Amino acid sequence: MCVANDSFTSADKQMTASLKKPNPVNESRDEDSVVVTSQDSTAIDTKPLPEDAQPAIRIADFNAFYGAYHALYDISLDIPKNRVTALIGPSGCGKTTLLRWINRMNDIVPTARAEGKISLADLDVLAASTDVVDLRRQVGIVFQKPNPFPKTIYDNVAYGPRLHLRISRSELDDLVEWALRKAAVWEEVKDRLHKPALGLSGGQQQRVCIARTIATGPEVLLMDEPCSALDPISTSSIEDLIYELRKQYTIVIVTHNMQQASRVSDMTAFFYQGRVVEFGTTDQIFTRPDQKQTEDYVTGKFG
Repeated sequence: MCVANDSFTSADKQMTASLKKPNPVNESRDEDSVVVTSQDSTAIDTKPLPEDAQPAIRIADFNAFYGAYHALYDISLDIPKNRVTALIGPSGCGKTTLLRWINRMNDIVPTARAEGKISLADLDVLAASTDVVDLRRQVGIVFQKPNPFPKTIYDNVAYGPRLHLRISRSELDDLVEWALRKAAVWEEVKDRLHKPALGLSGGQQQRVCIARTIATGPEVLLMDEPCSALDPISTSSIEDLIYELRKQYTIVIVTHNMQQASRVSDMTAFFYQGRVVEFGTTDQIFTRPDQKQTEDYVTGKFG
């Protein structure tokens, strides 16, 4: 069995035909840039998307609550397709809350509720009629701590396709190999596919979790501090992987590591106390921020 890194197998083609249906993003948008609100409630114009980048996720006038606690205020962002967007800011500023609403993970939190709009192409993510199981196939998430199932490496990656796809065993084998290759861990695990995933190192476990996520054919990958529990070598491997995966996926990453955000992302949004202070290209945010608060944060004066 041999699968090229950059080519799709028959299983991959069937997977994408089944799950990644053509769903073009509405390309129309106002000429004016999106307006967000800073802590002092003054209007700040965000930078428009790069000319060659179409929005994969549109967030408009979004507010999130946990009971009476107002966690996010009036968030408006266009997250570009096939780019890496980093969400930065101090702990507790709402980054992970936004991430979890993009694929409705907060549905399981009894006190959580949201207002406003999140759109994935023409899908209204927050609509009551939205099939959250199908949504989570389109929008995968990788958590802070590696969380492989207590199963073999093979069964971890095959878990989603077995639930959602009708493919033969040989096609499933090809799909598992393709996903592990995409996650840059195939060479390290190919001789131990039927051994427990929990026996791998932390970095290998996280890459297996990424392989498990992409095996179901998502369009968007959400990453919640995917390297925070890893050593520097494993972190470097994950960062290289993120750079490669953006060619095929839209990636949104939460990170507290400013160097990591500057290395891996194309766009950066700076959050503070539940609001977006500034959103623009990563180069602009880190070298020419418009807001003094942004400059103070990325240069380490607070946070």
